[in-house]
Amino acid sequence: MPSLQPVRGTHDLLPDEFRRHRKVIDTARAVAESYGYAEMSTPIFEFTDTFARTMGETSDVVSKEMYTFERSGETLTLRPEYTAGLCRAFISNGLQQHAPVKVFAHGPMFRYERPQKGRQRQFHQIDVEVIGTAEPEADVEVIVLAADVLQRLGVLDKCVLELNSLGDRDSRQAYRQVLVDYLEGHRGALSADSLARLERNPLRILDSKDEGDRRIVASAPEIAGSFTQASTDFFAAVRAGLDAAGVRYTVNPRLVRGLDYYTHTAFEFVTDALGAQGTVIGGGRYDGLIEMLGGNPAPGIGWAGGIERLAMLAGEPAPARKPIAIIPIGATAELAAQRLARDLRASGLHIELGYKGNTGKRMKRADKLGCTAAIIIGDNELAAGVAMLRDLTTGTQAEVPLAELAQRLQPRD
Repeated sequence: MPSLQPVRGTHDLLPDEFRRHRKVIDTARAVAESYGYAEMSTPIFEFTDTFARTMGETSDVVSKEMYTFERSGETLTLRPEYTAGLCRAFISNGLQQHAPVKVFAHGPMFRYERPQKGRQRQFHQIDVEVIGTAEPEADVEVIVLAADVLQRLGVLDKCVLELNSLGDRDSRQAYRQVLVDYLEGHRGALSADSLARLERNPLRILDSKDEGDRRIVASAPEIAGSFTQASTDFFAAVRAGLDAAGVRYTVNPRLVRGLDYYTHTAFEFVTDALGAQGTVIGGGRYDGLIEMLGGNPAPGIGWAGGIERLAMLAGEPAPARKPIAIIPIGATAELAAQRLARDLRASGLHIELGYKGNTGKRMKRADKLGCTAAIIIGDNELAAGVAMLRDLTTGTQAEVPLAELAQRLQPRD
């Protein structure tokens, strides 16, 4: 007999938790729309090459964590992140002609890793991308947008924005050699994974989770020492924009992105309010990604935020509007209640209409649901075109014309 439990690393989003998720999504959507971002979505699975190319063949995600399967000779993968799919959509839908394209997205991601607090094997993210502009003002905008989402959720004061620059391609090439020279002096202490990366992509070693590697990397030369003047100026412009917008940040020279298509700005909003320090929003500029996917070169920058972690930080959303019960008495009233309920719902009210039971049972159910009022209708009320409206908070009741119910029941600010 199959297990009736969800698969390890997944869980059911029951109504209360879903309301917390929806608060994050709705808040992020509203903020993004105020910045002129349009919502879109991409398929939950893509051709595996879309992610293998962009995330690096030797990365832990590609080599150990992706959910990959074959169908009809095609190798497909459940998306482990959003950016690659959105960039693929930018290319395949000919969106270059509309650049810069500013989009907001949200949905589930899939990674096979050890389940932990705020991160499951199926997890959910909000995502913001700007594709088609190389200006530092775009970097400022997406970071300020992220700060505004956190502020609107009431958690910005629980987070610290860490900021760094990876420089341009020339800077990265120069730094690559500096880093290799340094790491060669520690070859005997590097992990097997890092030794493999030393030849192919040494910057990936900066992302290593191995404790021995991390101790070595802690004393490595900083990338800023290899900056071109253009890189220095770009980072200065980003910092000046954040200062002007009133967004506080800390420069963290150890904040890096190991893949070659990342350039210039890298940033993370981190918090320790959930226990061990963790990232709730992270992103950066990826000017080489579109070209790597096979499109015409187009710069881009974006970020992703974990909905589970943001929901835990933000806590309970505002309580939902309390319902109003309709209590019909008699067969004729049962039918009339269907139309009345539909009309009142169309006016924006939350109406509960029980399926069966006498008046006493329905009133008990209304009390259990936290209804604020009950509309009682029977043959006499229908003949007179009225309803008995009972305030379930005070217990008072009054006769109200059916045509006036919607206006009478609208919430008062």
